[in-house]
Amino acid sequence: MKSFSFSASTLARQALTYILFGACFLIFMMVALGGATRLTGSGLSIVEWRLVSGIFPPLTLQDWQALFENYQHSPEYLKVNRGMTLEAFKSIFWLEYVHRLWGRLIGLYFLIPLFLSWRVLSLRKRYFFPLVAIFLLGGLQGLTGWAMVKSGLIDDPHVSPYRLAAHLMLALLTYAMTLSIAVRLCLEERKNSVGSTLSSAIPPVALPALPWVLCLLILTIFYGALVAGHKAGLVYNTFPLMGGRWIPEEAWFYKPWLLNLFVNPVMVQWMHRVLASATVLCLGAMIKSAWAKPLASFQRRSLAATGLLALVQMSLGIATLLYQAPIFLALLHQSGGLVLFTALLVTREASKRALTPGSVLPSSHSRKAPPAVER
Repeated sequence: MKSFSFSASTLARQALTYILFGACFLIFMMVALGGATRLTGSGLSIVEWRLVSGIFPPLTLQDWQALFENYQHSPEYLKVNRGMTLEAFKSIFWLEYVHRLWGRLIGLYFLIPLFLSWRVLSLRKRYFFPLVAIFLLGGLQGLTGWAMVKSGLIDDPHVSPYRLAAHLMLALLTYAMTLSIAVRLCLEERKNSVGSTLSSAIPPVALPALPWVLCLLILTIFYGALVAGHKAGLVYNTFPLMGGRWIPEEAWFYKPWLLNLFVNPVMVQWMHRVLASATVLCLGAMIKSAWAKPLASFQRRSLAATGLLALVQMSLGIATLLYQAPIFLALLHQSGGLVLFTALLVTREASKRALTPGSVLPSSHSRKAPPAVER
């Protein structure tokens, strides 16, 4: 294979960057569609998994009647929606259909960066195999989604909270890996654009607490999935106390007590509250500690934006709880968690790499006087 010229290679890197940011958008929308599917009770409307033929929607009355007949044998119809009409079935079918179709679209879309990273030699060595891993992870994500749906088609017309959490965590991992590579490529393009001047580039200020804040946020999102799976957002709709207590008595209902952390809706909601509060407090402490340092311009802006996003996200969570999880607020809260995760991940990736000169103000002990201007 003939190697590309420098200009063609650079163009390919830029194209891959934009393509991967596009993939991040598709995954983000997939998560939002999944949340809408769950909140509207649409997730169990399609009781079969047909990878190829499932791409095509029902086009005739006979197609609709066949799908509806299959649904009428499901536990959700027999125990929750008995007597549902065909028109009502259509209203829950379409959202689940779009959610599944969107997943297939992401799989096909990812063939583009895979081909590009294989075709360009300079990209193949660093990015092809990570992109293959992301592609396979996306396939695993689809299988986990079907396993989640299947858990609600046996006897209990509710999906397993743990499979729901696994489904969301895999989506989060897929999104994080894709976004990290996209940001890395973007920063490398910026680095190459300034050429040899990079030798004098000043690295950004280290943010050692940032990985811990990210871990707290991931745990918070994980417990958010358990809250959704257990419908724990419908109990104790008060804040900050729960039934006039910091920890309700029901939180320790199961024995051994560790079991409550995963199966008790009251304790699951309490854990989500505590982890969310800890995330905001730790993020605030990190921002306060870093603010007095000679931060890179992008770091100061990103930390300020991230702090604001965290406050908005916590406010949305409290409002969702107080109003007993209306669909619109719950969707905003779920999407807000992913937006906050995006902001933290971008800040972390960018902080690990040197920026162009002049983006960081040197500290006082290393600051030099500007050179004299010849007149």
